[in-house]
Amino acid sequence: MTWVLSDDVTDFPGDAEDWLLRDPVRNTVPLTVLRGLRGGVFRDDNLCGWFVDGDDIAGAVLHTPPYPLLLGAVPTSALGSLVRELIAADHAIPGISAPLDVADAFTRLWWRPETRRRSERLHRLTTLAPHTASGSSRTATARDLGHLVGWFRAFQDEAHVDRDTDPTPVVSARTNREELVYWADEGGAPVSVAGFSQPIAGMSRIGPVYTPPEHRGHGYGSAVTHTATAAALAAGASEVLLFTDLSNPTSNSIYRKLGYVPVGDYASVSYA
Repeated sequence: MTWVLSDDVTDFPGDAEDWLLRDPVRNTVPLTVLRGLRGGVFRDDNLCGWFVDGDDIAGAVLHTPPYPLLLGAVPTSALGSLVRELIAADHAIPGISAPLDVADAFTRLWWRPETRRRSERLHRLTTLAPHTASGSSRTATARDLGHLVGWFRAFQDEAHVDRDTDPTPVVSARTNREELVYWADEGGAPVSVAGFSQPIAGMSRIGPVYTPPEHRGHGYGSAVTHTATAAALAAGASEVLLFTDLSNPTSNSIYRKLGYVPVGDYASVSYA
């Protein structure tokens, strides 16, 4: 049993992608990042890896610096050898994002101490419930790029995620794929934004969802999440997912009212 690591995404074997696709819900983030890697969104110092157990692949890992290392539903028994391979490769890991049991097991093994943790919960849609906010929605376009980047930066700062990362390449790619939607007030001014991923194996994920502080309290976040969810369903998704920050009870309540139910807990852990 061993991990194979490569800095070339074209080396990522079909069997490793098939392993991710066996559980597209729990592997939602690695699957969408893999699509971005193949599309050239992430360009520098990327790493992919797969865990070989006999003749089978039983795990996968992706890293697109400066974002955290991504692990899906990897067997925790495989993490010791992964840590050894990463250390031997002298590959810097600023943090990890994974299902909670995987994140905890990796953190116990990693040589640098945990400095910060974001506790998250993955939710899936049951039946989409209506919202009550006034206004209308529209799909963001390339003309909105500057405005979107500003809002994405504000989201990163407020949520304490990827704060040192330029969101421009990701925002540009997602705008080109028509994955970002605005909610506008009755005067037509944008007041909230949400994203959804084009379906992979029937799975789409909502996020981020951001409403500037001056526009909060009017139900716009609920409305734009409803819009993004409806867009994902219209694009062919059979499973629509989203992550919530467990430290934000307001957003968790909003999503439950729209018809989302918990699937499992995740963690994003930063290391010194």
